[in-house]
This record gives sequence, C-alpha cells and structure tokens, in this order.
Amino acid sequence: MLPYTLPISGDWGERALIHHFRKVLASRILDQLASHPSNIDSLQNLMDVSLELDTRYHERQKEKNHHQEKKPEASKSNSSHHQNSSSLSHKKKNFHSQKRDNPHSSLLNKDFNLKGSEKERRIKEGMYTYCGGKHSLESCVKRPQNKFTQPSGSFPSQGKA
Repeated sequence: MLPYTLPISGDWGERALIHHFRKVLASRILDQLASHPSNIDSLQNLMDVSLELDTRYHERQKEKNHHQEKKPEASKSNSSHHQNSSSLSHKKKNFHSQKRDNPHSSLLNKDFNLKGSEKERRIKEGMYTYCGGKHSLESCVKRPQNKFTQPSGSFPSQGKA
C-alpha cells in the first residue's frame, strides 16, 4: 500500500518530500524504482510511478494465484523450479507425513505422550504406560530414574492393584 499523504509545510523542499516519501515505500517498489528508465525529478512523478508499479505488482500477484489454482498438484511438484525454491517446505511436509505414517502416531498427542484413551487401555491390560512395553514398572530399562519413586517400585496410577 502506498502512502499518499505527507506532512507538507512551507519549509520543506521538493527533495526533502521525495526523500521522506521514499522512506515509507515498500522495498519491492524501491527495487523497481532503481531500475526504472525515467528520471524521477518531482514528488508527483515519484508518486505516479510508485502507484503504477504497485498496481502492476498486485495485478501480477492475482495472475499468479489464478494460474496456480488451475495448475494440478502433480505438475507443481514435478517442476524443478518449485522443488528448488521450496525444498525447506518440502522437507517439512515429509517430516509431518512420516509422523502420520508411523503406526504409533495415532496413539500419541502433540507432545508425544500417550493419549488418554490409550493410556487407560494399557493400564487396564496391565501394560506399563511409560514406554508401552508389556512389562512392569520395576523392570523397565527405558524409564528415567525418578527420585520420587515409591519404595515398593510401583505407582497406583499404573494399574497395579
């Protein structure tokens, strides 16, 4: 969006107004102004050219969005430009799909803890809920040592009655 109002005072010269107008322009417009063929020598000229560049930018964005909507997903992923420009987002997608493909991912919440229903099921079946193995709390090699462990080595919440 372009700034259209500037503080105009009798003390401000044309160059000062141009300077302050340029300070608030988007960097993409400043980049285009740097390579613009015409000499911009007045504030009005700068405003007109900036408005033209900004309008063209937004028109082009609409064209790109419209073109991407028509393009099928398979052809987008096969394009080498798309693969090079979005390799990081592609890696993120792979990471998230690997988590979904993991058979245990449906048993875990976003913090990688057992979901409540799965934890209850394991307690009812006498399974240990820390690592999911079919062994008791005392014999778990994966359980971190806890200084609050009861002397008997079992927790009432683990389904041991």
